[in-house]
Formats: sequence, C-alpha cells, structure tokens
Amino acid sequence: MSDVAAPASVLAIDIGATSIKMADVSADGVIVSSIRKRSTPYPCTPTRLVEWLATRITDRDLDCVGIGFPGEFRDGVVRGSGNLARVTGAGTPVDPVIDAAWRGFPLTEKLISATGRNVVVVNDARMAALGSVRGEGTELVITLGTGFGIALVREGDVVEIDDFGQQRMANGHTYDEALGEGARAENQQQWEFAVRQAVHFFAGQWRVDAVHLGGGNAQRLRPGALLGPDFTVTIQGNRAPLRGAARLFSTNETPK
Repeated sequence: MSDVAAPASVLAIDIGATSIKMADVSADGVIVSSIRKRSTPYPCTPTRLVEWLATRITDRDLDCVGIGFPGEFRDGVVRGSGNLARVTGAGTPVDPVIDAAWRGFPLTEKLISATGRNVVVVNDARMAALGSVRGEGTELVITLGTGFGIALVREGDVVEIDDFGQQRMANGHTYDEALGEGARAENQQQWEFAVRQAVHFFAGQWRVDAVHLGGGNAQRLRPGALLGPDFTVTIQGNRAPLRGAARLFSTNETPK
C-alpha cells in the first residue's frame, strides 16, 4: 500500500491500447476535473511511454498518481505487455523486440524516478474494480475496450487471478481477440454473444454475486441480456478506473 496519508486529490491515468485518459480525482473517488484523452503513442516502447507519462505528470501539481496498466502487472513490474507491444496498436502484429522490452520492466520505479511523485501502478482491471465494487460478497469486474480485462474481489479485497487477455477461449481466439473492439466492430451480435458466454463462464467459476462491466464498450450492452440466476449485472462504463485511482492510496488497499 502507499506509505502516505490519503491525499486530497490524485492524478488518475488509465492507459489503454487505443487512448490514455487522465483526470484529477478526489480522495472519495469523485472526478473533479475534465477528463483529458490522448492517443496512445506508438511504437509504444517502455522508454517512450515513460517519457510521455512523465511529461504530463509533472505538468500537474499533484503529488500522488494512480495508473492503470493494460497488461499483466505485479509488484511494480510489467509481466505482460497486453496490446502495447503491437506495431501501431490493436489489430496490428506484435513487435517481438518491444514485447521483450516490456517483460520485466520496472514501470513504477521508472516513473517515480522520472517524476519525483508518489506513483502507484496496477493492472487496469484492478483499478477499475476499485472504482466499481460495493465490497460485499464476491464481485467480478470485466473491462471491455480495445481488449479484455478482468478482476475478482471478495468482501472488498482484490483476489489475485490470471490476466486472461492472451489466453485462448474454446473457439481458439484469445479473450482480447473475441471480446475486444475489433470483434465488436466486425460483428456486434457475435461479440455480444461472446461477452455473455465469458460473463457466465467466469461468474460460474468463482460463484460471484455481482458482475460489473467497465470500459468504453460496456455501454453498448444491456445488463438484462447478461443476467444469470445468481448474480446481478451493473454497467460501470469507462470512468471506473479513474474513480478507482484514489483508493490506491487508502490504507486498506495493497496494490500489485
């Protein structure tokens, strides 16, 4: 967890494969500024992204910065690059050199060094979970944007699970491929069916009480079409990660 008292405001940054959103967020998770949106820079090497973020972080007079990273991330280090290693963004080939550069990259340490700010980085679905859940029972958070993200929360505590984005579904496609924006743009009806299958699969696997859907494409869905017999569904939209950034600095949250 962060070693400082909860700040009055936090700079929240949600890194996506297509765009990066930023906003000032109060300690209780209220967005208190306009949301600034910029295209994710490509080729997105670790050095380029650190420089890009550092410029914008130091432009703001806020000491605490919460960042959601769109790939596997743990203990301050990138374990998987998600879609950031693609040549010019989602849908283009992965650059193996960039992918290798991301794996093991100490992103938190580099950003703290480059900015002098108290920076906390977590997986983006984890940050969305912090901005979505009620803290009761078992809650599943799924983010639907350029790719696919997932987080699990029990009684308000985030549970460590795999990053499923690059894992393959029964149809042979990865979750990123089947549930990401490319699939939705190609066939909305087929995409909705795949989302429903994924929601019910994961909800059944972990016996969840509630499902929260975040990300820009979540708003294209009807909650009633996804309901199961034992869980509720709430559409959170793409502001959930920004709201969750403030909780990275609360005394009861331990980022990974």
